[in-house]
Amino acid sequence: MSGPLDGLKVVELAGIGPGPYACMLLADLGADVLRVERGDPDADHETTWELLNRSRPSVAIDLKNPAGRELVLELCEQADVLIEGFRPGVTERLGLGPEDVAARNPRLVYGRMTGYGQHGPNAQRAGHDINYIAVSGALWPLGRRGERPVPPLNLVGDFGGGSLFLVFGVVAAVLSARTTGEGQVVDAAMVDGSASMMTLSHSLMNAGLWHEERGVNLLDTGAPFYEVYETKDQRYVAVGAIEAKFYEELLRGLGLDGADLPAQYERESWPATKERFAEKFREKTRDEWTEIFANVDACVTPVLSPREAARHHYNEERDVFSLDGDIQPQPAPRFSKTPGAIGRSPGKPGSGTREGLLRWGIDLDRQGALRAKGAFG
Repeated sequence: MSGPLDGLKVVELAGIGPGPYACMLLADLGADVLRVERGDPDADHETTWELLNRSRPSVAIDLKNPAGRELVLELCEQADVLIEGFRPGVTERLGLGPEDVAARNPRLVYGRMTGYGQHGPNAQRAGHDINYIAVSGALWPLGRRGERPVPPLNLVGDFGGGSLFLVFGVVAAVLSARTTGEGQVVDAAMVDGSASMMTLSHSLMNAGLWHEERGVNLLDTGAPFYEVYETKDQRYVAVGAIEAKFYEELLRGLGLDGADLPAQYERESWPATKERFAEKFREKTRDEWTEIFANVDACVTPVLSPREAARHHYNEERDVFSLDGDIQPQPAPRFSKTPGAIGRSPGKPGSGTREGLLRWGIDLDRQGALRAKGAFG
């Protein structure tokens, strides 16, 4: 592996969702990540479907076994980062909390991924993406006028407000540790991150430019020029012609330039204008509209399914997806001198125990002794 994070060593105490995705991002960009989880140290290397676990070996360690716990602490002595996604207090009870690890390596950055954060009235409550973005205010605006909010898959809480903020926090803390010699705890909560992602919305509300009513605003399907329209073949196109110059090109492409239409930002007329646009878009197929707007800056694009997107020429020309075997997105972002890369395929839990520990200096004799003590479960 190579990449901008080459040389960064990370211990991942395996969890689900945002923690694994954060560690995948780090590993894709060159970090040496050991995924520690329950598993079989003798498992074969058959590829599994869990793409979030790619680019790093899975090491079987029993965290409740004294020898296993001691092995993790030993690994932390040479690590830059530990990442865990358990409920607050779990790693402390295991003897692997921030203070336990700091006693062995004061420079280590301790990344913690939770929904509600390490402290507060909800810290011990169970939840998922939909719950975290509900209480952060990020779910409320997502939906059409007069309808209930629509969950945006698990993109906003788990991966946007969770994984990306965790990675950002961990890398920032590593930079600080390299300057100060002191690690710290990074408390990445999905509520916090998704609330932060609403900064622009709060700014517009503060200025009186955004209403809390759903589906009546600029970016929430209220505006006719920022909307998804159905086409003749029951497919869809996305329109994002916010600026006047793009709006003019949109009208021209629709054959409405010179038509008797209200001003673009006349809010009272948006519903009627939207219906007029909808009628026009239903006159042609999605691909016909794609061709019409192909070389026009009107901010009109086809709505592609995930599988369509993987094989669409837009993305094939930029190599956005790996089509070698299982379809999966390539590492992002891109670097001009130290590009990331997909490393090993995701394997069965424990299948990377031998090679992963060897890479971190635990030789085969030592591994045999650890196995005899039950460290691998």
